[in-house]
Amino acid sequence: MASLMTIVSLSSCGSSSKEKVTSEETTPSKTIVCYFSATGTTAEAAERIAEKTGGVLYEIKPEVAYTDADLDWTDKESRSSLEMQDPEARTAIGGELPDLTQYEVVFIGYPNWWNTHPTIINTFIESTDLEGKTIVPFMTSGGSTIDNSVQKLHEQYPSLNIHDGILMNHVTDSELETLLTSLD
Repeated sequence: MASLMTIVSLSSCGSSSKEKVTSEETTPSKTIVCYFSATGTTAEAAERIAEKTGGVLYEIKPEVAYTDADLDWTDKESRSSLEMQDPEARTAIGGELPDLTQYEVVFIGYPNWWNTHPTIINTFIESTDLEGKTIVPFMTSGGSTIDNSVQKLHEQYPSLNIHDGILMNHVTDSELETLLTSLD
């Protein structure tokens, strides 16, 4: 398999992150940047990665949107708290899932919830065909690392090719380019 940066470099010749491929002369991107963002922070990180890689953006949206009360991590009875306390919880995804057959690299982004990924990420992984894909997790967080989340992803999905991932906290464009280059 080609190195990730070769794929990322080639994919940057394709469509931009916000335009859809509409012409047969345009080479479709081999990279997709899928993300869940409850507050907009992870969406911004996803847009930056898509811009740098030439990847196509796909937002993972919950079937029922989270309210501020749902996201109150200090309330042990809030929706997000209850979901994260149940390892079998799978938050329903709203809308159509992307067809990943044309993609070689799948970035999956999310906020840090309880030092790991939200359950909607499990739903996404279990609802799409990621076999044979290069999967690069990325996370936004107020202070935690991505390490625990990546470890759990490896444990939960041992057959998938999951890279170490990227923590997007305060990453400059130059640092992001270096991180993307180091992922092979």
